Amino acid sequence: MRLANLARRLHLITDSGAVDVESASDGRFDADPQKIYARWPEFRAWAETADLSQGRRYAREALGAPTPAPAQLVAVGLNYRDHATETGFSVPDGLPPVFAKFASSLSGPYTTVRLPEGNVDWEVELAVVVGATASGVSEEQAWQHVAGYTVAQDLSERVLQMSGPAPQFSLGKSHAGFTPLGPWLTTLDEIPDPTSLRLTTEVNGEVVQDGTTRDLLFPVPALIARLSRIITLWPGDVILTGTPAGVGMGCTPPRYLAPGDILTTRIEGLGTLEQRFTAQPQDTAE
Repeated sequence: MRLANLARRLHLITDSGAVDVESASDGRFDADPQKIYARWPEFRAWAETADLSQGRRYAREALGAPTPAPAQLVAVGLNYRDHATETGFSVPDGLPPVFAKFASSLSGPYTTVRLPEGNVDWEVELAVVVGATASGVSEEQAWQHVAGYTVAQDLSERVLQMSGPAPQFSLGKSHAGFTPLGPWLTTLDEIPDPTSLRLTTEVNGEVVQDGTTRDLLFPVPALIARLSRIITLWPGDVILTGTPAGVGMGCTPPRYLAPGDILTTRIEGLGTLEQRFTAQPQDTAE
């Protein structure tokens, strides 16, 4: 099942096109895409038997983040050994670095992003969407709390991120448009092997990241178990699981995004994001 936010309304994406969930369910389920996760088991049961044959064509630009207003947007750092090495950090032992991204940074899969001052970098990430409240769950139980996967790009302004007496990870990664998600949520039953997915990033058609979730130091069940020992994960929350090697700050010399660049982010079986970058308008005030 592929679940999409299309023009701010909940849709299922089928072979025939997009099916409006509120209409197809005769009002049983709300049109708000975020609200469905609180009723995830009920919704899954309905979708398995619903008539979804009347899909319609849609414009990809109308797609928004499949979780547009999560209560918590949790990001995990240094979860691939090669990425830790290229950025000069130690490989985590125990819980990896965890930080928050702010929900105002969320956007849909096909967007134009204004570059702030500083050095803006790319990070392809597998995003996990929570489908059931998780508090103190084991790794064996973790899959029961996953609604599905989506593609994320964790854009990062490195100057602010690394500035000050302590790093500003959350702020440096939360400019407007810095967390594109999509193009939809894919449930695990649609993915042949949800533990091994290829992730790639291209800048202007050049492949700069090429990794696989098989190399995660802390796979999805381990992350959910470790996080849920400390925080309660709620339905609709999003977990960004980390990025493989190939980010701009790891290049020699470092390489960052510039106006006119096109960033293409793909995860096998889940879909593609595309971001185009423009300069910030100059302040004309005297």
